[in-house]
Amino acid sequence: MWMCYGAKDAAGKILAVWFPVMAFVAIGFQHSIANAFVIPAAIFENGASWLDFAHNFLFVYLGNLLGGSIFVAGFYSLGYRRQAREQEELKNQE
Repeated sequence: MWMCYGAKDAAGKILAVWFPVMAFVAIGFQHSIANAFVIPAAIFENGASWLDFAHNFLFVYLGNLLGGSIFVAGFYSLGYRRQAREQEELKNQE
């Protein structure tokens, strides 16, 4: 979603969102929010059970939580640490 803010027109925004989502699905990663729709749809078509849903949701949610908190927090930490260091250097130069 961050990439669509950098695009200047609607086509750029669509492409900036479409390709990462398409790659995510093509690789076969699991996402708790996407699975919250897909697995109940499979349950209503008798392709899965509620136990399958609970099992999948638990592990996918924990993986998304852990991975998201590590990667998002890590990248923000790297980005803002550099920015804070640069601001500190500017203050020291004054």
